[in-house]
Amino acid sequence: MNTAKPFDPTTTEDAHLLQFLANVLAHLPSDWLKLTTHRLDIYTEKLAKTEFLEHLDHLYQQQQVNTEALRELPTAYDYIRLGHPLSCVLEWSIARSHGVSADQVISFASQTAPILAVLRKNHFEKKNTQICYSGELPTFFDADTVKRVYGYAFELKQVGGPDEITDFNGSTIFLSEETEISPFNTLPPVDFYICTLGHLGSIILVNGEHNRSYISEIQHVRRRETIAMTPADCFSVLKTMTQSTALDTSRGPQKDDLKVVQEALHNITGVTTKVLVGSSGLSVQYAIMMGLVHHAMEHHPGKAIKFIVPPNCYGGTNDQARRVAACLDHVEVVDLPVDAGSDMVQSIETVLTRMAAEDAVPYIIVEIPTNPRVEVPNLPDLQAALVQVRHTPAGEKAIDPVFILDQTFCPNVHFLGADKILGAVRTVVYASGSKFPSGGLCTAGYCVGNTLVVDVMDTIERHLNLCDNAATGLQVGLLAQQLPSMNQRIAKAYQNTRAFVNHIQVTLPGAKINFVSEKLAKEGFTPSVFSLDLPTKGETEEARETYKRALNHQLIQLMISQIPKESKYCVSYGQLKGCYWTIPATSTQGTTKEGDKDYIARVALSPNMDLERHMEVFSAFVEGL
Repeated sequence: MNTAKPFDPTTTEDAHLLQFLANVLAHLPSDWLKLTTHRLDIYTEKLAKTEFLEHLDHLYQQQQVNTEALRELPTAYDYIRLGHPLSCVLEWSIARSHGVSADQVISFASQTAPILAVLRKNHFEKKNTQICYSGELPTFFDADTVKRVYGYAFELKQVGGPDEITDFNGSTIFLSEETEISPFNTLPPVDFYICTLGHLGSIILVNGEHNRSYISEIQHVRRRETIAMTPADCFSVLKTMTQSTALDTSRGPQKDDLKVVQEALHNITGVTTKVLVGSSGLSVQYAIMMGLVHHAMEHHPGKAIKFIVPPNCYGGTNDQARRVAACLDHVEVVDLPVDAGSDMVQSIETVLTRMAAEDAVPYIIVEIPTNPRVEVPNLPDLQAALVQVRHTPAGEKAIDPVFILDQTFCPNVHFLGADKILGAVRTVVYASGSKFPSGGLCTAGYCVGNTLVVDVMDTIERHLNLCDNAATGLQVGLLAQQLPSMNQRIAKAYQNTRAFVNHIQVTLPGAKINFVSEKLAKEGFTPSVFSLDLPTKGETEEARETYKRALNHQLIQLMISQIPKESKYCVSYGQLKGCYWTIPATSTQGTTKEGDKDYIARVALSPNMDLERHMEVFSAFVEGL
C-alpha cells in the first residue's frame, strides 16, 4: 500500500489520465447514470471490488474507449449503495493520480460518514483519534452528539493549514473543504485525508500501509449506514476534473420538489406529520436507530436499550442493527422469530413481557408483509400485543415500545392514522426508495411517524442531518416524479403478480407459494412479490435440499435467458417494468446467520411486463421436470 503523492496535471502521466477520463465521459453507457441495481447472473461477488477496475485499467493501458467496451465491463461492487461504475472510475482516477491503489480512495454521498467510519474502527481498536480542520468545523458535524450518543472518542484541533498538523499518538484525520478537483493537491502526512464537497459528499484517502485494515471497515460503513457518492454527482466531479473548472457544491433539493414529495407521502401514509427523506432506506434506518438511542438516553437514562429484530429479515437491517449494538454497551439486539411457522404476534408478546421484566427500552423493527415469506400477522392481535400495559418487577409501568415498520413491500397500506391499527402505538414507518417510491430510479428512502412520535421524529431528523444522509436534489426530484403515481403502479403490479401466482398454482400444484391471500388483498395488502418453494425429490433431506436449490437456479436461468429484456436475476423490487428473480439466501440475506437463510426463489413483478410470455416460459419449465 503506497503513500500518496501530489497530483500534477502538467506531467505527461496525469495529463494522459485526464484525457482518458474525458473519453470515458464522452462514451458513457446510459445505464451508468440510471441503474440502481444489476443482474446477478453477470456479477461475480468474490471479484466485485477488483474485476471492474482490472478491466478498466486494461482499457486505459490500451486507450480503447468506446461505449460498447465500457458497457461490457463486469459489474462494479454490489449496489449503488456500496459502489457503482462511476464511483469506481472516480476513485480509480484519483488513486492513480496520487500513486496509490484504488481501494485507498473511497467516495461517499455523505460528508460525515467517512469520519464516523474511522472513529468506529478506532473505537474497537481503543486507538486515539485527532480530527484536524482549518477554518470552521463543518456544520454537519455535531461533535458532542457523536461522543455522547455514538460512543466515539476523539480530539478536535483547528489548524491554519495542513502544515500545522503535529505528531499524534493515534490516527490523524484532516478535513479539507474543496471546490476543485483533484482534491488532494496538498498532502500532509496524515492517516486519513477527507475532502468534503458540499452536497456532493466526500472522498477519503487512506494513507500508508499501516492503515490498510481500515479500508474494508470504511467500505462497510458505506454499505450499511450511507451510500457511495451517487452516479450523477460522481459524473459532476469527473467532469470538473477533466475540464479543470470549479465544482458547484452549493446545490440541494428544490423546494418545489420537496413539497411534492411531502404532499405525496402525506396522501400515501394518511397522516400529515413530518416527512424525512434520506439517501437510501438504510440511511433512513440508521437515523431511526441512532435517533431512538439518543431519545432513550435522554428520556430513560441508565436503562438498557433493546432492538428487537427478526433474525431472517433483510440482511442490511440485520447487520446494521448488530453493528449499532456492537458499539454501545447499553444497546442489545433481541431476536424476534416471525416467519416459517413462528407467529409475529406471539413472538412480540413473549419478547415485550421479557423487556418489561428487565425494565428495558424496547424498539421493534419488522417488515409487514414479512420478507421473504410474505406473511401478514393478525393485525387486531398485533395491536393488542403492542398497546398492552405491562409492569416491571417493581410494579411500575413498563416502557411502551416504539414500533418501527419497514413498509417497503406494501407502502400503500395506512397504518398510522388515529383510527388505524397502529394509531395508538408509537410508530415510525419507512421504506426503501429504490423500490416503488422511485420505481427503481434512485435509492432515496423516507420515514414518517404518527402523532405519538413527534418528538422522536425530531431526534431522528437530527441524526439524519448529523450523518449528512439526506436525499440529494436529484433523488428528491425523482421521488417527486414517481411518488404521485405509486399507488396505481402498486395496484397494476399486484394484478400481474396474482395472475402469475394463479398460473403457477395450476401448472405446478406441488409448489409451495408464499403470497398474500385474496382476503388480505381486499384489506389493502397488495404486494407484487412472492416466494416459491419448488417441489423436490431425494432419499435424504440433504439430497432434497440440494435438488431444490439446483432447481431454483434452473428456473431463474430459463426465465432470464428466454425473456432477457424483461426477466432479470436481480434483488430489486417495485421497478417500473420487468420481472426480477433472486434467491434471498444468496442475495438479500447475505449477512444473515446460515440457519435463518431462505433458499427459495423470490419473484417480483412490475406493472409493465409481458405477463403472457412469462407464463409460457414457466409452463415450459414445468413440462421439462
